[in-house]
Amino acid sequence: MSGTDHAMSPRQARELLGVTREASPGELRRAFRQRAKAVHPDRAGGDAEAFRQTVLAYDLLRRPPPEGLIHQPPATQIRPWAAREANVLNISPLKAVHGGEVEHTLADGRRLRIRAPAGLRSGDRLRAGGQVLNVAVRGDGRLMVRGDDLWLTAHLERALLDQGGRVRLDTPLGPRDVWITRKAVERGLIRLPGEGLPARGRRRQGDLFIRLQAASDTASSAARTLLRRFAAAWAA
Repeated sequence: MSGTDHAMSPRQARELLGVTREASPGELRRAFRQRAKAVHPDRAGGDAEAFRQTVLAYDLLRRPPPEGLIHQPPATQIRPWAAREANVLNISPLKAVHGGEVEHTLADGRRLRIRAPAGLRSGDRLRAGGQVLNVAVRGDGRLMVRGDDLWLTAHLERALLDQGGRVRLDTPLGPRDVWITRKAVERGLIRLPGEGLPARGRRRQGDLFIRLQAASDTASSAARTLLRRFAAAWAA
């Protein structure tokens, strides 16, 4: 940071953005976006130094970050697609179940480390870094979230599906002994009540639905490897 950067005072920052001392966080953000758009280097007549000073002024005036958030220096590029993506906080189904730290990059380039609570659903909102983020729970094809419920695909040996019996499966809430019955095989589905997303606010405790799929010996071996990796991931 140069000596000029250190010399900028809050009063100079307010004059640069055209806001008063009593400006609300929302007014400050709007003023920043308006000036940043006007002087952005990608625009005709834009000025890289003016844009940099605008970012510095906003960073100086904005409220102190909430506890637990780690800020990095702002970037010098803000693009429309990045701004849209920056409003969405993507989390995995495991984070939705257990909560935990999630890294997120805002439109201005600041990187946040957010402590996500357990039980988040798609459509929930979190406030972080002066922004309101829309939560999106992204499944990986094998484990996904539907409403309050978890859906897990289990690849089982054909002999087990034909003869039935008990099998231990690794689930987001830990190992579970599951009985493979004829009815379950016919439906291709097992439901474990209360094993889905935890209750949060007005949302109920969800269930876990396990899809049953047959696998060859080779595929079963690969599936068991994936199950072990899955167990290690949620236990970490």
